[in-house]
Amino acid sequence: MTINALNRVLELLESAPARPDVTRGHLDLLGEVEEPHDTVAQRLMRSVALPRIYEQVWRPVLFGLSKGGPLGPSTAEEYALARYWLGLAETPGATVLDVACGPGNVTRALASGVTRGGLVLGVDASATMLDRAVEDTAVRPDQADVTYVRCDAVDLPFREDAFDAVCCFGALYLFEDPWAAIAGMARVLKPGGHIVVLTTRRPRLPLVGRGMETLSHLAGIRMFGPAELTEALAAAGFTAVRRRSYGLMQFAGATLA
Repeated sequence: MTINALNRVLELLESAPARPDVTRGHLDLLGEVEEPHDTVAQRLMRSVALPRIYEQVWRPVLFGLSKGGPLGPSTAEEYALARYWLGLAETPGATVLDVACGPGNVTRALASGVTRGGLVLGVDASATMLDRAVEDTAVRPDQADVTYVRCDAVDLPFREDAFDAVCCFGALYLFEDPWAAIAGMARVLKPGGHIVVLTTRRPRLPLVGRGMETLSHLAGIRMFGPAELTEALAAAGFTAVRRRSYGLMQFAGATLA
């Protein structure tokens, strides 16, 4: 993490630490904490092995199948749609938040659409994921700053109206309280700012839906009904809500009123 990027992040925080811990290349606001809600999925995200295979194996295979295989969008198409719905090309020097960023694959994809002078900040509670994110992120002086913070992705530590855009890809279904997470994203987003969310979708067929619900519950993954996500965004103050469905996944975008 560069000094410039660190100073920019500290300015976004509600309460900046007196002695910022950046020993692992990201700003660590959690230190040694216990995880009271420990599911199979959460343990995987904090493991050492998964970050190593996440971008090249785990995400393409698992998400690819969940999106309907060849019938769904490619990873590159996902990223392009996220940049477009977030309006990054229309916001010079945007400040962008990637919630539950994992190894930073989406963070870096968003950064490619942000102009020089911008800041793309990935946050996650997993130190091992952020270690990988830091390792895979090159400093590019001709592009936006890209940096990472270890923090609670639901109880975001940033001040109100701090970001021009917020993204949450493939993580909302892991949160114990996804609705609190959406409310938190709305709080730190500027009025008129955009949000995009990629998460699970519960099939409409009752038997298939119940079967998927049971399997996902055992793994600690929540399946969202067709209207749950869009209704939650509207309840959090978002307008112009739009959604696309791909197999067992759904992609939603909206603008904060």
